[in-house]
Amino acid sequence: MAVTFKQIGDALKTVYDPEIHMSVTELGLIYGAEVTGEDEAKGQSVKVKMSLTSPACPYGPMLLAVAHGALAKVPGIRDVDIDLTFQPTWDPRVMASEEAKDQLGIF
Repeated sequence: MAVTFKQIGDALKTVYDPEIHMSVTELGLIYGAEVTGEDEAKGQSVKVKMSLTSPACPYGPMLLAVAHGALAKVPGIRDVDIDLTFQPTWDPRVMASEEAKDQLGIF
């Protein structure tokens, strides 16, 4: 069975920023995902493009590790690569979900 983007999104919904107490998906920190590998019997590779709330985020290494771990638990995923990027710069006014904006007080 092929890995789906829904499975990837569901796994990443469990990854919470410990300061803001919202998931990385709600915050808009996931910029994209790519699934490669045709051999489903051996598993597929997943590459996720992800950002942090700031380049100096003290929880950055922990968030990357938790995201990696959450994806590694998805059935069918053999390899996980988290590509950390700051382009474009994270802007919660544009990238966060409406619910996250409400919680952050962005109107």
